Amino acid sequence: MKENKKLPDKTVERLSQYRRNLLLCAANGKTHIFSHEIANLLHITSVQVRRDIMLIGYSGTLRKGYDIQELIDLIGDIIDSEDGQKVAVIGVGNLGRAIISYLKGKRSKLSIVAAFDTNAEKIDRVYAGVHCYHYDKLAEVIKREQISIGIITVPASEAAKVAENLVIAGIKGVLNFTPSPVNVSSHVFLEEYDMITSLEKVAYFVKKNDI
Repeated sequence: MKENKKLPDKTVERLSQYRRNLLLCAANGKTHIFSHEIANLLHITSVQVRRDIMLIGYSGTLRKGYDIQELIDLIGDIIDSEDGQKVAVIGVGNLGRAIISYLKGKRSKLSIVAAFDTNAEKIDRVYAGVHCYHYDKLAEVIKREQISIGIITVPASEAAKVAENLVIAGIKGVLNFTPSPVNVSSHVFLEEYDMITSLEKVAYFVKKNDI
């Protein structure tokens, strides 16, 4: 069953987390799972799990719970593009290289096919199977390779201009890993992740727990 409604951002985020954990369960030979088991894995409530799964039109059984492989396949139908989507990383510093290496082979429907940088020492090098082009070739390569998603890992001062150029080049989704907020057109989906903010959030709660 394919799901046609636009789901809330947080629901899509949790569905991705469900699938990641379900794949681990399947790899360990588990075939069925209950909502409270999924909830325990993600540290959320079983009510939330049931709501999300009902929202995508799936139901389990009282006796056995959810069929893990069926749920994995359904989430894949909903999240993944049928033909797959191509991704580019802009900025091949430590973070950019780490992302390229980490994501390689993680999802068959999402593949990093190009990287871009302005550093002459990085141009035409290959990182985890991904060719690094000069930033000047951004629009050309994005069009040729039909890349739809851009990951920004450049210095914060350059993020806004990079986002602007990605949109001009035809990118439909941007994942910004810099601490500098960027603006994109309304037709482009933007996700911003600031690792420093996340770390400070953890540090705050650690401090409170120590009091």
